Amino acid sequence: MAVKRIVTNIATDKMDKAKAFYGEVLGLELAMDHGWIITLVGSGQASPQISFASEGGSGTPVPDLSIEVDDLYATLERMKDAGYEPTYGPVQEPWGVERFYVTDPFGRLLNILSHS
Repeated sequence: MAVKRIVTNIATDKMDKAKAFYGEVLGLELAMDHGWIITLVGSGQASPQISFASEGGSGTPVPDLSIEVDDLYATLERMKDAGYEPTYGPVQEPWGVERFYVTDPFGRLLNILSHS
């Protein structure tokens, strides 16, 4: 048996906000839309991952999702342009990532990061 992927599911009836935030702001593409469920995907290849944590590092709360991006500051600008202000960072962490936290339209805490 092999886990092929892990998909985080966020309960909401606001599909338009999901498409706007994760699609337009973060640049994910709509892969599936059944009306009651949508799936947005990135263009990169990744191995399945799941993390469990007692804190988010540097004394921060555990984020609901961690999203690695190729250009942290371009992503930060897109967030700000869309009206989303960071709740933490941007900051260079001692374990080799630069990141910021932002809350999505559904109240989920996101850890947006790039590896140094």
